[in-house]
Formats: sequence, C-alpha cells, structure tokens
Amino acid sequence: MKVIILGGGKMGSFFRDTMALNHDVLLLPSNPKKLESLPNVYDEILEFEPELLINCSTLKFTVEVFERVIPYLPKTCILSDIASVKTELPAYYKSVGMRYVSTHPMFGPTFANLNDLSSHNAIIITESDEEGKDFFRQYYASLKLNIFEYSFLEHDETIAYSLSIPFASTLVFASVMKKQEAPGTTFRKHMEIAKGLLSEDDYLLSEILFNPFTSQQVTKIREQLAELLVIIESKDSVKMEAFLKMVRKNIE
Repeated sequence: MKVIILGGGKMGSFFRDTMALNHDVLLLPSNPKKLESLPNVYDEILEFEPELLINCSTLKFTVEVFERVIPYLPKTCILSDIASVKTELPAYYKSVGMRYVSTHPMFGPTFANLNDLSSHNAIIITESDEEGKDFFRQYYASLKLNIFEYSFLEHDETIAYSLSIPFASTLVFASVMKKQEAPGTTFRKHMEIAKGLLSEDDYLLSEILFNPFTSQQVTKIREQLAELLVIIESKDSVKMEAFLKMVRKNIE
C-alpha cells in the first residue's frame, strides 16, 4: 500500500521505519508551518497518490493538518489518525465524507521497548472503514501488539481511566518534590516514572488530561486522598487497615 505519514516525531518515524518493510512510505512533517515550508510538498503528495494517509500530529493540529492536505489526496485515500483523545473526530470525519480508520497505539517510544511490544496494546475504532481496520490489524499484529476494538466513546472512556489517572497521580507526586540526598527505592522508581512522563511533549500530556472523561477520574483521586488524609491525621489503625485491604483488592 502507498502510505503517507504526517509526523516527523518519534511515533511518525517509528511508523515509517516499520511500515517501510512492506509498504511504499512517504514521511512528511505534521506541524503545519513545517509542512508549508517544504517546496512543492503538495505536488509531491499529488504525485505520490497515497492509498492511506496517517496523521500523527498532536491533537491540536490534527484537523488543521487534514484540512491542508485533503485537497491533494485521491478521493479513494483512507484518512487515519492516532489521536489520544477522539472526542471531536467522529463529527469531523462525517463532515469530510472520506473513508477513515482511527487507531491508538497504546505505547510511546519514551517508555516502551520497541524491540518487544508484546506486552503493549493498540486500539482500533470500530466505526472505521473495514479496509482500514484490516490494514492496522495486520500491521499491529506484525508488531506483536495486543489489539482491542472500541467505539470512539469507549476509547475516550478507557483512556481517561488508563492514562489520566497515572498521569495526574505522577504530576501531583512530582509537583511536591524536593531534592533527596538519600532517596529510597520506591522514591527512585516514582521519580523515574515522573521524569519519563515529563520528557513527553506538553501537547501530548495536555491531550490526555483534557479528555472530557478525565475530570471524573481525578475527582476520585481527590476523594481518596481526602479519606487517606483523615485516616493519617486521626492515626486510626482500624480504618487504615480497611483502606489498605481495599487497595490490595483493587490491584489483585
């Protein structure tokens, strides 16, 4: 398949390197200004005649980048995104009237071992075009990813739970940090996670946390912190035991 990938970052480059083994791939920038700065870029897109266009830009630019390149695509080209939050995309795809496939590779080059992705997941949106879904089923399977298929709504609800909670918790942890001369093992592990998270692009972090379902998850964190604070301040051993029992049951 002839594939254009819009995105010169880590994920776009990863897609290019892995897809180029079996497909004819053209990698272009996803940032609108960088895209516009390339001489004859739209002529290049016209000449390439892609069958699939994968938009790896941040959510902030996803629609804008689509709008810039769609006039130069064949009408048969399948549009694709890997956005972390899908809220605005169903209506946009409907307005465009072209085939699309929306997916979300649930790993990032910062944390994942790209040589072994067998413990990582990818989501394919059920409302997507069948040919597009088949392409990504085969591609993600070739990477040994675990594949799940969710609707747009189910995806955003899942992301709010699986990413927003650890993101918010890690940011709160890091926000109260001070230099430790002799940190313990647990502290060091938490700090490694925080440093890895904060090495990600600010737009990516914002995308996840601005998910419309995030606030209810963060509210749950706030409620449990308030309960734990009461237990700590009252030194209530019985309630602490009950709290720890509840937490252990949650992670079984």
